[in-house]
Amino acid sequence: MTAQLAVAEKATYLNGLNVQAAVDTIAALKADKSLAKFQFRARNTWISGGENRSTIRDFYGAGQEDSSRTASFEFTNGEPPVLLGNNEGANPVEFLLHALAGCVTTTFVLHAMARGITIKELSTELKGNIDLQGLLGLDDSVPAGYEQIDIKMNVKADCSDEELDALLAYAQKHSPTCNTVCRPVPVVIQRVSA
Repeated sequence: MTAQLAVAEKATYLNGLNVQAAVDTIAALKADKSLAKFQFRARNTWISGGENRSTIRDFYGAGQEDSSRTASFEFTNGEPPVLLGNNEGANPVEFLLHALAGCVTTTFVLHAMARGITIKELSTELKGNIDLQGLLGLDDSVPAGYEQIDIKMNVKADCSDEELDALLAYAQKHSPTCNTVCRPVPVVIQRVSA
């Protein structure tokens, strides 16, 4: 990516990102690979029915606990009435689509900057197909999660269609959320004493 960043270094900001900060970050990570290890955290409390609330604030990254956030981000998970809720908030599988859209978009923009590509317009539409027989245990052959997720990206940029297609494939491969969804990731659930 160093050669690609050399192209982008001509601009101070590209696609809303500080090019020099990106160059400095990559240099620091190359010099000390331990700085690349991050741990993100979320805490969740059940309210009632399908409603529960997650808070996100602290994380570990770049070799230390982060102190940049003075307040927690709060997200309410809910369900629509057809799924026994009261529309308290988006449901968790909808939040997964939100996380996937945000991560693919951010990864796309970051690597466009690294390649010196100016993005003029970018929007995404996601659709996920799910069969509730899996969730409800009605048919063990049906997965409990999404069967397929489709992402459509509308992109206008100052490059060729071939460059956009290559960038999109690169973003899909390097998006942490997309990578997490697309490969088996161990998830350990354990009960702890209250």
